[in-house]
Amino acid sequence: MLIGEKFPEMEVQTTHGRLKLPDVFSGKWFILFSHPADFTPVCTTEFVAFQERYEKFKELNTELIGLSIDQVFSHIKWVQWIKENIKVNEHPVEIKFPVIADDTGKVAQALGIIHPAKGTNTVRAVFIVDPKSIIRAILYYPQELGRNMDEIVRMIKAFQVSDKNGVAIPANWPNNEIVGDEVIIPPASDEKTAGERMNQYDCFDWWLCHKKL
Repeated sequence: MLIGEKFPEMEVQTTHGRLKLPDVFSGKWFILFSHPADFTPVCTTEFVAFQERYEKFKELNTELIGLSIDQVFSHIKWVQWIKENIKVNEHPVEIKFPVIADDTGKVAQALGIIHPAKGTNTVRAVFIVDPKSIIRAILYYPQELGRNMDEIVRMIKAFQVSDKNGVAIPANWPNNEIVGDEVIIPPASDEKTAGERMNQYDCFDWWLCHKKL
C-alpha cells in the first residue's frame, strides 16, 4: 500500500466482532496499527500507551484498531491480562479499541506488513486513514523500538489543520524552531503570486511564508 491510495476493502475478525474496513469508520479518521505478537513486552507498552490517548483520538474524530497474526482467543486473553495486571495512575487499563485477529495472515499480506526476517510476524506499522478512506501516512518501526503515540496524535491534528486551512505544517509543529505555532503558506506557483507574497504574509523570502491561524 502507498500514501494516497484508498484503504482496501476487507472484512476482518476482531475482538469486537466482525467489521468491514474501511466502511465501519466511514466519515472518521482511523489508525490501523500492527504489532509483532500478543504477550510481548514492547507491544504491551504500546497498547497501554494507545489506550491512554484513546479519548484524545476520539476528540479528533479518530478511531483505533490493532492487528497481529494471532487468533482472536489470544487477543482476548491478552487484553484481559492487561486489564488485570497493568495500572496507570492506580487505574486498571481497559483496552477499548478492537484488535484484528489475522491468524491466516491475509490482512497483513494485503497491507504488505509481514516482517521479511521474522517469519509470520507483522512489523510495527501505522496506517493513518482519512474520512474518505485515503491512506495519508504510513510509518514503520523495527521490533525493538516502540512507537511514540504523542507523535501520532500530533500527525492527526496536523493533517486536520492542513486540510481545513489549505496550509502546510512545519517541523515539530506546534513548537517549530523558526515559526513557533504558525503554519506554512504553500509556495507560489507563478511570478505574480510570488511577487505578492511578501506583502501578504510574514516571509523569510517569497517561497517561505507563514501565518497564524
